[in-house]
Amino acid sequence: MLRSNTYLFPFLLLFLVLLFCLVLNLSFGSVAIPFGDTFTSILGGKIENESWHYIIWNYRIPKALTAVLVGSGLSLSGLLMQTLFRNPLAGPFVLGISSGASLGAALLIMGSTLFSHWLIFEVINDVSLAIASSIGSFLVLLAVITVASRIKDTMALLIIGLMFGSITAALVSVLSYFTDADKLQQYIFWAFGSVGNLSGTQLALLAVFILIGVILSIISLKSLNALLLGENYARSLGVHLKKTRFIIIIATGLLAGAVTAFAGPIAFIGLAVPHLTRQIFNTTDHKILVPAVLVYGAILLLLCDLIAQLPSSSYVLPLNAITSVVGAPVVIWLLVRKKKMIF
Repeated sequence: MLRSNTYLFPFLLLFLVLLFCLVLNLSFGSVAIPFGDTFTSILGGKIENESWHYIIWNYRIPKALTAVLVGSGLSLSGLLMQTLFRNPLAGPFVLGISSGASLGAALLIMGSTLFSHWLIFEVINDVSLAIASSIGSFLVLLAVITVASRIKDTMALLIIGLMFGSITAALVSVLSYFTDADKLQQYIFWAFGSVGNLSGTQLALLAVFILIGVILSIISLKSLNALLLGENYARSLGVHLKKTRFIIIIATGLLAGAVTAFAGPIAFIGLAVPHLTRQIFNTTDHKILVPAVLVYGAILLLLCDLIAQLPSSSYVLPLNAITSVVGAPVVIWLLVRKKKMIF
């Protein structure tokens, strides 16, 4: 994927930083575990404290892998949306897919108050929440694809996606108004976002969805570069705009929908990481940007999750809030320092 050795050192440095952040994330938490014991446990060796080994393998490694997948998926979907719409403010949720997932979760958690006469039973757990969110995001994705097949203007699709988001947000607000305080609190906790509640099966499913999204993005690399110069120029290069748009929408739907379904709506990462990557790598070539945003997104979310865990404390802060609080100043500083935004 890398055409020359120009970016070899930056990518090597990025992977080393990713490895360091991964070990850091595994070592710190409510129980601090020394780096040496963390490395020994990861490599399959025995450590004196067996409870540390249990904590690392049964809780922290799945959580860290989830953070890597979520950060990578959101960052890549944000890059795809910014390129498709040629809009630096576009993110992975502009098509309303995240709002669809939120509506699915809201209907499951808060819908029983309004629809109690029609519900025979009610099961609310991590699995049912993931299923409900997936169905919601999938239905919105189908609606967006149906609309996309009828219109030619990409910017009109952006506006329609925002309208889908507004409609679903309004429905969630209505459900919130009529629901009980306990169920409203349960929905709010889901909306905070978390990477620590996934089982092995859920983690494997998330990895499959992210992998499919990455493959679709790699297939579209040439088309993505052409779209940066405008649709007319892309068409003159032989790019099939309708097909490319469908592939990008499906890839974004899989990435953003799966992440929201399994980890909740996590803000900022998809919007900011593509900008961070462009400013640091000083390029708009997607053959460089696609792998770079995957690694950058994973690093940023690992760091945000580490901060949210409040090392050596039993308290856990909302991940959704930390991603914005930590990341926004970094982007502002980079843009002010560069004085010119690359897009």
